[in-house]
Amino acid sequence: MIRSLWTAASGMNAQQMTVDVIANNLANANTTGFKKSRANFQDLMYQTQLIAGATTPGGGQIPSGIQVGMGTKPSSVQKIFTQGDYVQTGNDLDMAIEGRGFFRVINGDEELYTRAGNFTLDSEGYLTTPAGGRLQPEIGLPPETVLVSVQSNGQLTAYGAGDTVLLTEQINLYTFVNPAGLFAVGQNLLRATEGSGDPIEGIPGSEGVGTISNAFLEMSNVSVVEEMVAMIVGQRAYEANSKTVQTADSMLGIANSVKR
Repeated sequence: MIRSLWTAASGMNAQQMTVDVIANNLANANTTGFKKSRANFQDLMYQTQLIAGATTPGGGQIPSGIQVGMGTKPSSVQKIFTQGDYVQTGNDLDMAIEGRGFFRVINGDEELYTRAGNFTLDSEGYLTTPAGGRLQPEIGLPPETVLVSVQSNGQLTAYGAGDTVLLTEQINLYTFVNPAGLFAVGQNLLRATEGSGDPIEGIPGSEGVGTISNAFLEMSNVSVVEEMVAMIVGQRAYEANSKTVQTADSMLGIANSVKR
């Protein structure tokens, strides 16, 4: 019964993490380029009381043993990189990635990656994220720019008055063997890790790299309905584990009251 108390407690901790992850997903339901997370769990050690296949005194064989589990623990919180919905904004500096790939930006002295294409201009005319990270390679638009066009292959063209071409630049995208291994640093930015592998640079639309849609934004891939259902499931699982704690406590009370 003492074992069941700790086992149920591990289940309550697990469901608490599930609800924490769901809460973050719901909080970012309208965050541009946000990718939802999923909590994964694994079972703990087992107390083995009888090994399957052991030979009985009569010469037979035990078909199945006795193992009692000790609960659960978190194994990972995994980002799910499914595509989010697209919203047409009409802003010629907005870009959405259709398919695989990330924009690369410089935040301070660090190279980071993002799916959020809600770029703006800084005081020097460079394309930057809302947090101030410059898109790489750096693209500075001339002051006389009146229109910016980005083709699906990442070719950016800045036009002046009278459709005069002022600037032409190439925006490349970066893919990872395991994007779930990227480290989230906040501000819609991700850092490459040993788990994600090195970034692979590619031209949009080639070799499995996604394309770029101009004047569109990719929204969060969070489904509010799915998250609400998952929250109910987590809440009920938490309640069931708490009932196990109460039951084990009641059984201990009964055992303690056998001799009066």
